Amino acid sequence: QVQFVESGGGLVQPGGSLRLSCAASGLTLRWYDMNWYRQAPGKERELVATIYNAASSTNYLNSVKGRFTVSIDNAKNALVLQMDALKPEDTAVYYCNRNPPNDAYWGQGTQVTVSS
Repeated sequence: QVQFVESGGGLVQPGGSLRLSCAASGLTLRWYDMNWYRQAPGKERELVATIYNAASSTNYLNSVKGRFTVSIDNAKNALVLQMDALKPEDTAVYYCNRNPPNDAYWGQGTQVTVSS
């Protein structure tokens, strides 16, 4: 049974950093393409970052390029999103899922709030 559990969110001031983690069970992350998504209040869920099989390449939403970095912690079988230079518009609930996403795999997400 596949399960993703997101953590690491919180309240941070503009310009600050957070490190999100998505712990996976039931599958080995390095064998799959994986995504980070986010959903802000009143908005649709959007794709933030993708890491392709065996971390051969990555892709990012234009608005987070140069600020966010996606990686896989193979030892912990966790998907990681390092977020730097955070902006108020990054405020959202962040989720991980496979690429393409499987509706059965959505977790509870982790709330990121960027505010002074």
